[in-house]
Amino acid sequence: MQVKFHIKRGDTVKVIAGNEKGATGKVLMVDVKKRRAFVEGINMVSKHTKPNAANPQGGIVKKESSIHISNLMLVDSKDNPTRIGRRLNDNNRLVRYSKKTGEDI
Repeated sequence: MQVKFHIKRGDTVKVIAGNEKGATGKVLMVDVKKRRAFVEGINMVSKHTKPNAANPQGGIVKKESSIHISNLMLVDSKDNPTRIGRRLNDNNRLVRYSKKTGEDI
């Protein structure tokens, strides 16, 4: 059975729990098996790297780490965090909509 998440890659989300609570960012990737997402600029970690062709010096690189899906909430077009629902549109396609405003996402 395929799991349906309330967020997709490219969505703007707000963090609702944890150290980054209140921060917003764009979803870069969703890991379906682990139920985690990578959000731009959120949950940054320092990664030690060996010298390579791309980075001849090596050193410490800051990059995003994953955050659990349950700690994220979708932000609608008016920058309001909202829950989402699914409904059929006029073309019988399933679309996501904002439960707060009723608009399609």
